[in-house]
Amino acid sequence: MNTLILASSSPRRADLLRQIGILFTVIPADIDETPLKSESPKELVLRLAREKAEKVRFENKGSFILAADTMVVVGRRILGKPESPEQALAFLDLLSGRRHRVYTGFCVITPEGKMTLRHAETKIAFKRLSVDEKDWYISTKEWEGKAGGYAIQGFAARFISWVNGCPHNIVGLPIHDVYQVLMGQGFFK
Repeated sequence: MNTLILASSSPRRADLLRQIGILFTVIPADIDETPLKSESPKELVLRLAREKAEKVRFENKGSFILAADTMVVVGRRILGKPESPEQALAFLDLLSGRRHRVYTGFCVITPEGKMTLRHAETKIAFKRLSVDEKDWYISTKEWEGKAGGYAIQGFAARFISWVNGCPHNIVGLPIHDVYQVLMGQGFFK
């Protein structure tokens, strides 16, 4: 059985891999995630996934490496992980009653060094949120550490009125796409 290294400390990505029966080791990649000038969100998630995979592979040749990066995007504005309740509330205000996109870029590097770089895009619509709904959600603290300030797999599911694309992508990994790439690269042999 091949070894997979997940170049991410995201517990949600780990849960998704466990959900489909993939065993792995976690070795997070700490890189500078600052967007480059005029870099689109799609270009950014692809670049960050590649850089994370390459960094972890440098000291772990001979293993399959999987790295990913996820962004919540409204227009061209990237909503990162809110740093305060006020910022999380501002994100909810922006998402309320609107559609937005979630991009995930992922990179698989084989033990031989072959790299596959892909991305997934999922479109989501939030219902129009009342002041009470926003205040309640902020009080749950579920927004902490979540891109865009919400978790679709948690309490925020009640606010999602429409999804077009892979729902696992919103959690942090387009698991079907990742499985197909690993299968194609011989991981399960």
